[in-house]
Amino acid sequence: MKLKNIILIIFILFGLYVVIDLRDHNSKRAVDACVAGSQKLDQPMTIKEAQKFCEEKINSKDK
Repeated sequence: MKLKNIILIIFILFGLYVVIDLRDHNSKRAVDACVAGSQKLDQPMTIKEAQKFCEEKINSKDK
C-alpha cells in the first residue's frame, strides 16, 4: 500500500511539471504565430516591434 501511494505522488508531480512546461510552450507558439501574421499587414513592422506588440496583446488577454 505504501509503494502505491509513493508511485501516485510521483505521477502527480510529473503531471504537474508537464502541464506547467506545456503552458509556456503554447505561449511561445502563439507569439510566433502572431509575429508571422503581422508580417502580412499593409504596414509591416520589424520583427522586434511585432514580437513586442504580440507579447503585450497575448499577455493582456491572459490576465
